[in-house]
Amino acid sequence: MSSYFTDLAQQYIDGEWRPGTGSWDIIDFNPYDGEKLASITIATVEEVDDAYRAAERAQKKWGATNAYARRAVFEKALAVIDEREAEITDVIIAELGGTRLKAAFELHLVREFLRESVQLALRPEGKIIPSPVDGKENRLYRVPVGVVGVISPFNFPFLLSVKSVAPALALGNGVVLKPHQNTPIAGGSLVAKIFEEAGLPGGLLNVVITDIAEIGDAFIEHPVPKVISFTGSDKVGRHVATVCAANFKRSVLELGGNSALVVLEDADIDYAVDAAVFSRFVHQGQVCMAANRVLVDRSIEAEFTEKFVAKVRTLKTGDPRDPQTVIGPVINSSQADALAGVVEQAITEGATALVHGTTTDNLVEPSVLTSVPADSDLLRQEVFGPVVFLVPFDGEEEAVRIVNDTPYGLSGAVHTADIERGVNFAKQIDTGMFHVNDGTVHDEPLVPFGGEKHSGIGRLNGETTVDSFTTTKWISVQHGRSRFPF
Repeated sequence: MSSYFTDLAQQYIDGEWRPGTGSWDIIDFNPYDGEKLASITIATVEEVDDAYRAAERAQKKWGATNAYARRAVFEKALAVIDEREAEITDVIIAELGGTRLKAAFELHLVREFLRESVQLALRPEGKIIPSPVDGKENRLYRVPVGVVGVISPFNFPFLLSVKSVAPALALGNGVVLKPHQNTPIAGGSLVAKIFEEAGLPGGLLNVVITDIAEIGDAFIEHPVPKVISFTGSDKVGRHVATVCAANFKRSVLELGGNSALVVLEDADIDYAVDAAVFSRFVHQGQVCMAANRVLVDRSIEAEFTEKFVAKVRTLKTGDPRDPQTVIGPVINSSQADALAGVVEQAITEGATALVHGTTTDNLVEPSVLTSVPADSDLLRQEVFGPVVFLVPFDGEEEAVRIVNDTPYGLSGAVHTADIERGVNFAKQIDTGMFHVNDGTVHDEPLVPFGGEKHSGIGRLNGETTVDSFTTTKWISVQHGRSRFPF
């Protein structure tokens, strides 16, 4: 077991590692074998306040620091990750049940986003804009918001913490990070440790490991943070948005999805099968962009289904430490039970299980379901695990209608021999992102990442991150004298 689980099982506030003072502990378990990894005494409302006040104090100097000087921290953070890659990989495998392939994928993306943060420090640009008033100069400055609160999820905790923390810091802000209770190390204290070793001044990044049962809405209601960046379920996201609005805060919400991968009749079927299997089963299907639904033109349904089912049956479920394992454990027993319930509900409603995986503890084998009734709620909700629905359609118009028939609008994909046909199809889908002849699971440092409908508000990455974590300030200069009416 990595020493990180003993060394980092603490709060990180104002540049110091310290125990929480709450009345109970969060127990960090390995979802594969149930091993106790760490016991962390939770942070209280007072410690949340300490963290935000520390970030507020430290941010004043950091925000005034030359952007070129700020870049050095992120360059050093990249070096720290390279030095500690084996340990970080072990943490991802042990704490969230990620396979070695998944850990490598997450580390790759973390590096990409850190490299972008090096450049992001230099991205904000001011403007001088015309005025109708003689002698007036209008200057627009891009300035840090001050302090950003970040709430990260359990599925890609290292990446999705860094994805908000790094750019917020690069743009001159202070940050308080609250990781998910199931991944307090990978999503929280590990991030703090990397930046501490990279030379980030104390107080700028704080990590509070806690639970709403202890702090309620204190993390999002606190008067210091001006932006809350939340990644998680749409149910919780709705609450976060409501509290933020009531407290005049900006919220950036990256929420759930119910993505579809669509296979038109002229698609390369073998390639579409590969894309669909990856899009549904990467990290056990615990990905907001995962393809819950695979839609196939009825004219090729039989061939596609045969090949898809055959490939799914080859996926090895088991110990995530085994390099041959494709599907490791889901995050906890509640998730495993919920997934078993989804399969049984579908069958009760009349669906056919072409593959009916078994559940052993937190290991959930793949299930492939077809003939799910068109009016089933299962086709419209997010299913966070290795269960997929195959849905036939007759023609593009019906496919578009089915894809859009969900409260979510995050990602999706279409496969066709005609690229422009695919682009025209994509334009008709109510999502923030859509991919032609590829999978549904993608993220890149420069593209605007985010969803429509219940899948979120706002965007991250590249210029949209600058918009999220800075604000515009107008300063006018009157050269000469203004005339006043009285």
